[in-house]
Amino acid sequence: MFAGPALAIITVFFFLPVLAALALSLTDFDIYALADLSNLRFVGFRNYIELLQRPLFWQALGNTLYFVLVGAPLSVFVSLAGALLLNGQMVRFKGFFRTALFAPVVTTIVAVAVIWRYLLHTRYGLINYSLDWLGLPVVDWLGDPHFSMPSIILFAVWKNFGYNMIILLAGLQAIPGDLYEAARIEGANALQRFFNVTLPSLIPSLFLVGVLTMAGYFQLFAEPYVMTQGGPVQSTLSIIYLMYEEGFKWWSLGSASAVAFILFVFMIVAAIGQLVVMRRYGSGV
Repeated sequence: MFAGPALAIITVFFFLPVLAALALSLTDFDIYALADLSNLRFVGFRNYIELLQRPLFWQALGNTLYFVLVGAPLSVFVSLAGALLLNGQMVRFKGFFRTALFAPVVTTIVAVAVIWRYLLHTRYGLINYSLDWLGLPVVDWLGDPHFSMPSIILFAVWKNFGYNMIILLAGLQAIPGDLYEAARIEGANALQRFFNVTLPSLIPSLFLVGVLTMAGYFQLFAEPYVMTQGGPVQSTLSIIYLMYEEGFKWWSLGSASAVAFILFVFMIVAAIGQLVVMRRYGSGV
């Protein structure tokens, strides 16, 4: 009885829309069906089959896997490094640094994307100005397919690492000090204490951060949309960006729903893989 209201809200705003989207992915729902539902037809798995036969879908999926495999570990590493630095006993003004490093998370992505586009501008950007001042060749950061993806990944890492850092910092502060004291008595140096005390104790927090970060990079949309619009030559087209174009540019809502469920399968497989790895190397997950 007490859980009923919460379960009702979850059902109405989560399960029912998911089931509706699944049903939509099995139809040819498009702009003509929006005008007249009599134009709606059940097509089964045709949307899925056509997507798997499209080179653009595989390119978008490859770009998304690039985001996940490069951006997610880099983001977790930077977050862990920041948490370790802030957890140090010699660090002063910890509250200020926590706020400063967390600030990018709560800033408006459009505003900071405009700033980053200026910094990465080929002719007027501060980064290329610095490279030219040092006598190094300038780089077309957002116009060259070889540099556009790393540029967006660096922007995404900067924008989101503060959230993970706070989670890992809480995990670090929850580790009992007695463990470190016992390790010092046994003669363990700082590196040995990190790998034998800190890292095993952080496994549950790292698993949570890893899953959240992985899910975030699988759903990367705003960064390429604002900075490159999926270009150049589709080099930054993510799977969510493809879903957006299918649904809101071409009004092929059945195909867009199919993209969403294919992405869901990849995310579930990746999360299960992370769970298997974490359970193998740590406890408490």
